[in-house]
Amino acid sequence: MEHPTAAPDSRTLAREAHRREDWPVASASFAAAGEGALTADDLAAYGGSEFWLGHMGDSMRLCAAAYDAYRAESRPADAAISAVFLGILHLAMGDEPQGTGWIGRAGRLVADLPECAAHGYVLFTTEVVPNLLRGRPAEAATAARRIQDLGRRLGETDLITIGIHSEGRALLRSGQPADGLALMDEAMMSVLDGRLTPFNQWTLYCFTLEACHEVGDVRRMSRWTELTEQWLATRPAASALGPAFGGMCAVHRAQLHLLHGTWDEAERAALVAAQVEGVRLDYAAEAWYVIAESRRLRGVPGAAEAYDEAHSRGRNPQPGRALLRLADGDAEGAHRSVRSALAAAGDDPLRRVPLCAAAVETALAAGRIGDADAAVSELEQTASSWGTSGLRAVATAARGAVLLAEERVVEALPVLTDACRRWQELGAVYDAARTCASLAEAYRALGDEESARAETALAEATYQRLRARRTPSDAPDGLTDRECEVLVQVAEGRSNQQIAEVLSISDRTVARHLTNIFHKICVTSRTQAVRYAIDHGLVTTR
Repeated sequence: MEHPTAAPDSRTLAREAHRREDWPVASASFAAAGEGALTADDLAAYGGSEFWLGHMGDSMRLCAAAYDAYRAESRPADAAISAVFLGILHLAMGDEPQGTGWIGRAGRLVADLPECAAHGYVLFTTEVVPNLLRGRPAEAATAARRIQDLGRRLGETDLITIGIHSEGRALLRSGQPADGLALMDEAMMSVLDGRLTPFNQWTLYCFTLEACHEVGDVRRMSRWTELTEQWLATRPAASALGPAFGGMCAVHRAQLHLLHGTWDEAERAALVAAQVEGVRLDYAAEAWYVIAESRRLRGVPGAAEAYDEAHSRGRNPQPGRALLRLADGDAEGAHRSVRSALAAAGDDPLRRVPLCAAAVETALAAGRIGDADAAVSELEQTASSWGTSGLRAVATAARGAVLLAEERVVEALPVLTDACRRWQELGAVYDAARTCASLAEAYRALGDEESARAETALAEATYQRLRARRTPSDAPDGLTDRECEVLVQVAEGRSNQQIAEVLSISDRTVARHLTNIFHKICVTSRTQAVRYAIDHGLVTTR
């Protein structure tokens, strides 16, 4: 039988540990006290401790018990806050029916109450978040300002900060990036100042990094990730914000590694992040997508399976899956997949950005310059509206690639040079290398072989350092898919005009491809090129 003084002592120890955010001690002490000896506040604190330790089932069970205890103690406002917390957890785990059910309970509880903090949290979950998800940023901004006003009247820093952040997100989504990001930066300062409760720190960090990634603000995303990790490193180990927060950090760290070309590190971080599936299913899905991308870019096995893992958790596997198909040599199939994905994506311009970027790549590989040009125009419009560094780099590089494909080499050269500079400033070394390769092609078309060699050498050095997959496994000497197709046509005895007709490209494009092919395989005549194609297994007879 438990000693009669054990429960009070354990409760006191648990409460003190919870106040200093020592989750393991708080959890163990609450458990030692026994749930039957705990107050409603104790049950809520116990459930919160279990959340930070990553024990989601126990956390939700205890918070539900706290909800019942608050109702029994006639404390509807506190019960409503517990219900909101439970609703958020269920939604994050992909359980929409229970999530909306708990939030609905919270709304009914506060309907007839005097003004209190619970009204703000209900407002956030019922009007801010849904309106943002449904593409109604003006309504979300109005609700966010109401939360701020409520927070100021009540002296609730958490509500004020949530309202400021939410207004920023709404402005960002409505095409006012400067004002929106400034408000989100202001809210993040409160996160790093430690002025918020742990759960709100976690929530606002996640939302801020999601927004930065969505609008392509790479610099801001990198800086907030860096500052947050520095802040976390200053906290005592016992008060670390647990597996949930660590998993969120790992997702964003993996996304940045992917951009910066540190692909092994991207996969390692994403594998850590994938473990948060029991907390945030959407983040686990994103982690698997990053894993797939890192494998595709390196050309290692398992990319297709990782895209499937992301898909099974609700993450659209496009455009990565289509680009994997392109890397395997199926340009037409890849382009069909991207076009289908664009049709399914709706009219959200930010959601369409990665699909449009892939559409440019697949369309050019398939010889469909008109499709590529249409995708570039959309990218340019989105980049102009939001004006972030990442979006401008994507749009500029895509425009340069299309100009080059259209043989407008003089126009393409400054655009590609600008794109290369933008990628380098963002630390996107792989994208910069790909642009260098396009620059080499442009210089070669203008007869500047010295500049072409310099750009090619720079690109090749980066590819080798990154161990990047550049071409299908059977394409030798850095030949692209299209160059292999042209070489096969040459080996089959066709003239430039006939090749142009077969591949639906212009005579001048065929000539440009041949110039690049001859340079890469170190030949000077069509006869030598035919011998090369036979020797390397591209054709068996002439």
